[in-house]
Amino acid sequence: MSSANGDRPLRVAIVGAGPAGIYAADILSKADVETSIDLFERLPAPYGLVRYGVAPDHPRIKQIVVALHKVLGRGEVRLLSNVDFGTDITLEELQRHYDAVVFSTGAIEDAPLAVPGVDLPESFGAADFVSWYDGHPDYPREWPLEASSVAVLGAGNVALDVARMLAKHADDLLTTEIPDNVHAGLKASKVTDVHVFARRGPAQAKFSPLELRELGHVRDVDVLVDPEDFDFDEGSEAAIASSNQTKQVVKTLTDWAMRESAGTASRRIHLHFLHAPQEIVGRDGHVVGLRTERTRLTGDGTVEGTGEVHEWDVQAVYRAVGYFGSPLPGVPFDAVKGVISNHEGRVVSPEGEQVPGLYCTGWIKRGPVGLIGHTKSDASETVRHLVADAAALPRATAPDPDAVVDFLRAKGVDVLTWNDWEVLDAYERALGEAQGRERVKVVPREDMVRYSREVLADAGAGS
Repeated sequence: MSSANGDRPLRVAIVGAGPAGIYAADILSKADVETSIDLFERLPAPYGLVRYGVAPDHPRIKQIVVALHKVLGRGEVRLLSNVDFGTDITLEELQRHYDAVVFSTGAIEDAPLAVPGVDLPESFGAADFVSWYDGHPDYPREWPLEASSVAVLGAGNVALDVARMLAKHADDLLTTEIPDNVHAGLKASKVTDVHVFARRGPAQAKFSPLELRELGHVRDVDVLVDPEDFDFDEGSEAAIASSNQTKQVVKTLTDWAMRESAGTASRRIHLHFLHAPQEIVGRDGHVVGLRTERTRLTGDGTVEGTGEVHEWDVQAVYRAVGYFGSPLPGVPFDAVKGVISNHEGRVVSPEGEQVPGLYCTGWIKRGPVGLIGHTKSDASETVRHLVADAAALPRATAPDPDAVVDFLRAKGVDVLTWNDWEVLDAYERALGEAQGRERVKVVPREDMVRYSREVLADAGAGS
């Protein structure tokens, strides 16, 4: 293994300790260049959207954490948590300590939806709701759940997660890592009906087959699909013929649409296709309905409006129309796409010139699309370019690994390490074990920091 930057290892900072950042660190640590890698995370806990973006009743997906834990547990990458880029440390300050910086901050904002009424108080972004029910420390502990009928806008897995979490009986989540305040909020919810709206047809839905089928197995929740919402054009038939996933999704939806019994459950999830949101209807400053326009397929899988308007009696609307990246101080940003301006992971200026030493990977690089497999290949591309550039990178003036930690602590930043996370992880698991669960999340940031510093004590202390 060679040293690409003289007589010392290449110093690399990776900002964001979700899957994208951890995969990039793993791949870089195995590259044919000697490296010293620090992984920065603004929260007191690592794992990003795997911890704070996956519904608690999907432990199968959360098993990704096992693989991420192995990478960080090897000790080849140093985790520095509870450090906020742009606040606790600036780009200029990072560049004093590192030869290269890789941004893997993801996309955590809700994509905009330009319809009247979107700013009403009961119009919610799905990303915010997901962060609440996953116990994200930067979100309020309470969530308003006064509506009995709710609309969810979107045709992807996030829309399914939101619909399922709203309709599911809260006590059925007690086997998961759901925080106590979230269980209490959902248990008091008045919801009986959740309406999910998709602009296009069943063959264009972005649900995964497994997630869709799981919806049909939620206790005391009926899934209803109106046969009138079904239509297939040449583009739809081509999609079904070319994709086994699409074929499975359409079969599941068709089976539900053809059922004769409406069901007897106390709660219902209604899946509506070929309905485009026109307006979130308000009265006296509150949501009282949703207005949609019936659409029709045009032959290639796209749709156009028909002029036929439908009114739906709902008291809250959740917008699950996609995620969007956030700009980072001092880093070129494409505000239209919601990504860092880049070419194959190399950050570029507004004029299209490569910015020396800056890179990106994951959703902040390519947008919020793709699965874990895409994240790995994405990281490989970025790391390949970084390694190719290594010999020409500007050299850090304070590369000693201790220097950046001393600098942060001198500023009053309470830097947490992998060992601190292991203490908090053990504490959460002990809380869960006392209740027959895998873990119970600690939610408030100050408690996360405090329990990271304490030797595991009485798990009955609560969160």
